[in-house]
Amino acid sequence: MDSIKIENLEIFSNHGVLKEENVLGQKFLISAEIFLDTQKAGKNDDLALSVDYSKICHKIKNIMENNTFKLIETVAEKISEEILTEFKNIDEIKIEVKKPWAPILLPLEYVSVKSNRKWHKVYLSMGSNMGDKQKYLSDAIAELQSSRLCKSVKSSNFTLTKPVGYTEQDDFLNCCVEMKTLLSPHDLLEFTSSIEAKAKRERKIHWGPRTLDIDIILYDDLIMSDDKLTIPHIEMANRKFVLQPLCELNPYAINPALNMTAIELYKSLPEMLI
Repeated sequence: MDSIKIENLEIFSNHGVLKEENVLGQKFLISAEIFLDTQKAGKNDDLALSVDYSKICHKIKNIMENNTFKLIETVAEKISEEILTEFKNIDEIKIEVKKPWAPILLPLEYVSVKSNRKWHKVYLSMGSNMGDKQKYLSDAIAELQSSRLCKSVKSSNFTLTKPVGYTEQDDFLNCCVEMKTLLSPHDLLEFTSSIEAKAKRERKIHWGPRTLDIDIILYDDLIMSDDKLTIPHIEMANRKFVLQPLCELNPYAINPALNMTAIELYKSLPEMLI
């Protein structure tokens, strides 16, 4: 991936834990490495196909001067989020915030915080089998599209499928969603859970009826598991209602835990399910 670097942009602003730092202010040095595809811009000599680093520098200056944060960790997080959401060509950004006048009563060159933030490609599986199923799915997709921390949200077609596990319930309307997000896996889980809550999702019966169900299926090539979340989703390889719409969006999406594509997993399902 190509990159553009901004080194040690000097800004005087008022960040720090101590009251004196917030009132008197001090010098900060901000460095940024911005990752994007510069090939088209280079071939066409067209700034619109790249990013204007002058605008980015002034954006950083505005964030620094118009806010007061206790932590330089927060400074780095805010700069990363604002730049990634405003400048659409940027895929990833590395930020370093240096504090040369850190008040520790000892000689030092500077204290700094480095962060690395990027857009993550995510696949979600959605289902509904209560009430207005199509509206629940459509509203959930609209909620994702309205979030500034999500972009490039697109959905598969909606398909009607038979329930799995607990079968004494109505058929499900299912779809898969592909998108990019700045949210971490657990923050994304919290966000999707809040969308379910708006749909008045209740968990009374395991695999039972629900107004809205949203599962994180894939998150980049991440493999993780804890008491709240497992990625890739533990059941995706066994579920036609997940794999069929996923193949519609991207048949070559890879389950990194199994090292198999969506279409390979779909074709490996028992014949009765295909």
